[in-house]
Amino acid sequence: MRGADTKQATMLTLISPEKRVPERHPLRAIKPFAEAVLKEMSPIFDEMYSAVGRPSIPPERLLKSTLLMAFFTVRSERLFCEQLDYNLMFRWFLDMDTVEASFDHSTFSQNRGRLLKHDVAGEFFRRVVEKARALGLMSSEHFTVDGTLIEAWASMKSFRPKDEKPVDRPPPNDPGNPTVDFHGEKRSNETHRSTTDPEARLAKKAKGQQARLSYSQHALMENRNGLLVDLRIDEANGTAERTVGLEMLADVVDGIREVTLGGDKNYDTRDFIQGCRNMNVTPHVAQNITERRGSGIDGRTTRHPGYAVSQRLRKRVEEIFGWTKTVANFRRTRYRGKQRTQMASHLVGAAYNLLRIARLAPCGA
Repeated sequence: MRGADTKQATMLTLISPEKRVPERHPLRAIKPFAEAVLKEMSPIFDEMYSAVGRPSIPPERLLKSTLLMAFFTVRSERLFCEQLDYNLMFRWFLDMDTVEASFDHSTFSQNRGRLLKHDVAGEFFRRVVEKARALGLMSSEHFTVDGTLIEAWASMKSFRPKDEKPVDRPPPNDPGNPTVDFHGEKRSNETHRSTTDPEARLAKKAKGQQARLSYSQHALMENRNGLLVDLRIDEANGTAERTVGLEMLADVVDGIREVTLGGDKNYDTRDFIQGCRNMNVTPHVAQNITERRGSGIDGRTTRHPGYAVSQRLRKRVEEIFGWTKTVANFRRTRYRGKQRTQMASHLVGAAYNLLRIARLAPCGA
């Protein structure tokens, strides 16, 4: 029987967002873990706001909103606030009813200063890591380190000579989108910098690729379940991978237990290998044997079965970078400056870990 196309809508409807979210939806498993971490951070939130004045949007909602943006590839805060008006699942995750008004997108930028001042994103990420460790999901002996590039929120047109004065520039032919001809001009980080984001650096991941204004992102992963232990943003240069890798490693090892660290051939340098051994860490990095120099490790390391295991598991870190750049939309940062990009990186890393914890944690944990 054909159904009737009724034009008259129901005048009164009583509906709860809770009823519209499927029972087996992944967000139902993620929400309890996120709220448990946010509850622990309540004293920090109390310090961020005054006891008097007009109530602001709860910081718990702002942080959970950034998780939703990562989970569902929402490209901007403005678009998220637009979707919050009609997406009942978003409202359920934020504990909002159907009649409560969506908050304005400017709320994020107005509260960003508070989040940066109290390092809320970093604390949120670290507490998520501790939550995974408390559940027995993380290894304390076997790790992998790797790095990638995150495009800066700056155009190549902004990469100008450091000694150039604004009055020296020729008038633009189009004020909104001026034409810039770099043909025949040699540009480098020593002589040029971006006027939009001075902390960004011109870099490329491999030979033959196009150089872009970027930041370097570095991940330290444990090898048991592929969870993030640390995720840092630094200047994009030729030594950042190894320098930041040792810094992250120093924060998680105690120098007593024997620890292994997997990595690709970019980490096969004398300084990095010696730095690992000084911390009682066995470097299970891929050998970079060339005609000009030999590898920093030899058969005393590569002969053990654990080396082959580390080399196989280290490739899982690429899954983290793949998820953050595609699903979480963090191939390019939406913020200017290293500090704000680090904040966004911590939130994306926390979203990835929460997704993994919800899948790996035992029922009722």
